[in-house]
Amino acid sequence: MEILKSAVILVIGFVLLIKGADYFVEGSSSVAKKFKVPSLIIGMTIVAMGTSLPELAVSVTASMAGNNTLAVSNVAGSNIFNLMVVCGACALFTPLTIEKNTLMKEFPFSILCAGLLVVMGYLGMSLGRVDGVILLVIFAVYLFWMIQSAKKARTAGDKLEAEEEEIKILPMWKCIVFIIGGMIAIKFGGDFVVDGASAIAAGFGLSQTLIGLTIVALGTSLPELVTSIVAAKKDEVDMALGNVIGSNIFNILLILGVAAAISPVTFLMENIIDIIILIIMSAVVWGFAWTSKKVNRKEGIIMLLMYAVYMVYICMR
Repeated sequence: MEILKSAVILVIGFVLLIKGADYFVEGSSSVAKKFKVPSLIIGMTIVAMGTSLPELAVSVTASMAGNNTLAVSNVAGSNIFNLMVVCGACALFTPLTIEKNTLMKEFPFSILCAGLLVVMGYLGMSLGRVDGVILLVIFAVYLFWMIQSAKKARTAGDKLEAEEEEIKILPMWKCIVFIIGGMIAIKFGGDFVVDGASAIAAGFGLSQTLIGLTIVALGTSLPELVTSIVAAKKDEVDMALGNVIGSNIFNILLILGVAAAISPVTFLMENIIDIIILIIMSAVVWGFAWTSKKVNRKEGIIMLLMYAVYMVYICMR
């Protein structure tokens, strides 16, 4: 009976997270479009931050509750899911064309962030408060860089008029309601997901790491999956890929930065292995992108198969 109750709490939490992120993104994107910010920048900042809010809510709640293992495995699992399943699924609908700038800057930066996390985690098998502050400072620099890119894009002219119609421009009062309401739903959704997942793990004798890499990671990554597939179907492939890369950078720098600043995050060797797998998978996708400046349907299928193999591995270990 307790397991059933925990499962219901988990599902309610996921619904709140997904709908909350949806409203947050809609309100934020509308505000951004009012100021003529291009799709790629919206994808890599507002949409990426909005769709990363579930991971932030779960990881911070887990950190405050002392379930730090859940915080790390949630970020590692979400990033792998984002890269292999979200990008792979989008490539099935339409080839993901990748801009040279994304290939040269954002993509390698996301791999660099994962590499930094491995080094920080391995050195003391934990992320301390100082490590958390370092990650947050790097995040602030990254955000400044994105804002500068947005300013340059705005001064480049009004080549964005066709894109303006892709996102509905809502009245400002509605944008504020959507943003605040979305954030409240995300906050309570995060609480419910952590409570439900922890209770299920305890009930079945499963580790926090396994629950974090599977149920919680998949659940909190649903906003990225839905947002990117919708963007890909509308042929807004810049936003689809920008959302995934931006979310992965946010997950490492912002989420683990905040979690570690609140309470030191303990690392297990399994966490180190998962992040190394993330780096390897990132390099593979980066390689796919370099060959023809896009990720095609065949490569999308390979990515989905690689994720299936990874799922089998984490369930068996």
